[in-house]
Amino acid sequence: MTKAPFSAVILSLIFAAVSSALDAPRPDLILIMADDFGYECVTANGGESYRTPHLDRLAAAGARFEQCHTLPLCTPTRVQLMTGRYNVRNYLNFGTLPRSETTFAHRLKQAGYATGICGKWQLGRESDAPRHFGFDEACLWQHTRRPPRYANPGLEYEGVEKDFTGGEYGPGLVNDFALDFLTRHKGGPFFLYYPMILTHDPFQATPDSLDWDPNTVGERENRHLKHFAEMTAWMDKMVGRVDAKLAELGIRDNTLLMFIGDNGTHRSVTSRFQGSDYRGGKGSTTRHGTHVPFIASWPAKIREGRVNRDLISTADFLPTMCEAAGVAVPTDIDGVSFLPQLRGERGIPRDWLYCWYSPRQRADRTVREFAWDHRHKLYRDGRFFDLVADPDETSPLNFTQLEGKSAAAAAKRLQAVLDRFQDARPAELDRRFEQTTKSPLP
Repeated sequence: MTKAPFSAVILSLIFAAVSSALDAPRPDLILIMADDFGYECVTANGGESYRTPHLDRLAAAGARFEQCHTLPLCTPTRVQLMTGRYNVRNYLNFGTLPRSETTFAHRLKQAGYATGICGKWQLGRESDAPRHFGFDEACLWQHTRRPPRYANPGLEYEGVEKDFTGGEYGPGLVNDFALDFLTRHKGGPFFLYYPMILTHDPFQATPDSLDWDPNTVGERENRHLKHFAEMTAWMDKMVGRVDAKLAELGIRDNTLLMFIGDNGTHRSVTSRFQGSDYRGGKGSTTRHGTHVPFIASWPAKIREGRVNRDLISTADFLPTMCEAAGVAVPTDIDGVSFLPQLRGERGIPRDWLYCWYSPRQRADRTVREFAWDHRHKLYRDGRFFDLVADPDETSPLNFTQLEGKSAAAAAKRLQAVLDRFQDARPAELDRRFEQTTKSPLP
């Protein structure tokens, strides 16, 4: 028997590996984002105040990321997450996603994915906005209007308004839409973006609360801080329903399910976290406003629980999902794919994170710009912090006393990051913002 040349054997093995990769089904993709839900609220992260058994279970068998950061407020995070670009490049004002932007839904839809969105919109009142931004199907709150979101809510289905008056619960209706979307598209591939309504205030009773009243109308009734814990439990239950439906449909293994928060917890909420009190910091540029949970579950690729400390930005989700789906990662974005880390590989970890944050609500032109790494943080105005010694940023370091120290080198590196974005803000965006402030925003 004649043996094949060694080179021929190697080539055949390479061909087999490439063929196998090409034949592998593309993963289904789900991105769930809780509203006003900080890192400290998940038990798996060290939270001690709330019940999050479904998230904890996903984390135990998946990947839990300890350093995922967002912007401190709803709309800024949504714009960055959906476009993969820093707010300095494309953020106009609160409640708006410029219609010229390309989103992760656009890119996945073009690659043959069925795309759906359900939950909170807050990105423009045009009735065609979700479809314009790449979503085939939509069930949303705060799209064309702002009705109640919890008991007896008002929602929009494909831009068509529908009011509920029979004791329905908004987050439950949205979850029903999500499960139906999964069922109808179980043949895949699909992408479901699920920006949840929970756990944003007003803190009202859920159907699992002892004081739930199905006759509640409006968001001023039955409000109490105690309901935040109940809303957290309901939110976790909704994540569990999605997970269970995937298993029921037989598509759980090859579905990449990711869960994050959109910004820190509401400032009125103080939780127990790793043995201490931890106050929510929504709107703050400290860790209390930007540090959010990030849990990923993908049984086909993540076969045992992992904890990762790499720096993760919300800009990174777009390139990660593109790479997972076999879509060319765009070159005009700021995100860095963390797909290798999901697979247990080292990847290309970030050395720094960058944030240009401006609420741009009505005439507010305030801008806070900063860069940070695992140890230090530098603001554009010169404030510099040691995040290990001073995690809540109470005592800025004196630059004149940094010579010869590692902090001096860190300050120099972070200043170089800020310098990269010195001229990144398009003047046209600020001109457009000036025009919007001539009349009050809705």
